[in-house]
Amino acid sequence: MKKYVCIDIGGTAIKYGLLNEGGEIICRNEMRTEAYKGGPSILAKVVGIVEEFAKSETIRGICISTAGMVDTKKGEIFHSAPLIPQYTGTQFKATMERRFGVPCEVENDVNCAGLAEYMTGASKGSQVALMLTIGTGIGGCIVMDGEVFHGFSNSACEIGYMHMAGSDFQTLGAASILTRKVAEWKNESDQAWNGYRIFEEAKKGDELCIRAIDEMVDVLGQGIANICYVINPEVVVLGGGIMAQEEYLRSRIEDAVGRNLVPSIAAHTRIAFAKHRNDAGMLGAFYHFMQCHEE
Repeated sequence: MKKYVCIDIGGTAIKYGLLNEGGEIICRNEMRTEAYKGGPSILAKVVGIVEEFAKSETIRGICISTAGMVDTKKGEIFHSAPLIPQYTGTQFKATMERRFGVPCEVENDVNCAGLAEYMTGASKGSQVALMLTIGTGIGGCIVMDGEVFHGFSNSACEIGYMHMAGSDFQTLGAASILTRKVAEWKNESDQAWNGYRIFEEAKKGDELCIRAIDEMVDVLGQGIANICYVINPEVVVLGGGIMAQEEYLRSRIEDAVGRNLVPSIAAHTRIAFAKHRNDAGMLGAFYHFMQCHEE
C-alpha cells in the first residue's frame, strides 16, 4: 500500500499525518508552528516530520498545505503575512525532493480546504464552489469542475483583502474581530473572550454578544454576496473554527446572503458548512498531490 506524508502548516499549529493511497488517514499528530521563529524554522520542522516517518515507512510522496501565497509549480512561498517572518521564498518542493528523493507538492491551505470539501465534503460533485475559511482572517478558494482556480499569478480569491465600507472584508468580518469587539464593549481583556464563550453567552441572551455576532453575519452576508455576483457559485462552503456553530449561524447567514443577492441568484446559491474541519488541510494537500501526479 502506497503511503504519503501530509503536512498542514498553519499560523498556530502544524498538523501532520500519514495517508494511504485511498486518502484514509492512518495516523495524525500536531506540533506548535512557533511562527515567530520564521520560515527557516518551519522548513526544519517539516524536514524533521518526514525524517521521522521515513525511519519506518516507505514514503511515495510529500503533500504540503500551507498559509501564504504559493507558487504551485515551484512549490514555494512567494508572499506571506508578517505573522511568519522570512517565509516568503521558502522552497519546500526543491528542498524535500532533494533530501528525500520523492515527489513533493505544495498548495495554499485554503485552496486545500476547498479541494477537500469538493472531493469528499460539503461541495462534492458541484460545478462551481466557493470556500471561505473564517478565523484570524478570511481566506477564499474557488473550485471549478474539480480544479482550484488559481488566477493568472496564483493569487486568485484573496478575498480577505476585498475593500468594504472603508476597510476590508477580513478586518470587518473575521472571527478575531468578534472577540475583540465583545472584549472592548465589555471593557475586559481580549484573553477573557473567545468565539466559543461569545456564542454560549449569546444563546443565553447576552445582548452585546448577540449584537457582535449579528454585525459579523451582516459583513459576511455582504462579502459573500459580492463574490457570488462575480462567480455565481452553486455552493458556498463555510469553514474555520467559528463555523462549528452551524446550528446558531446557518439561518442567520442564509438570511444575510439572501438580503444582499437578487432573488434569481439567491435561489440558486446553497450555503453549506465544512465537513472536514481539522483534517481539511491534510486531505486537500493529498488530493492536490494526486491531481498533480495523475497518470
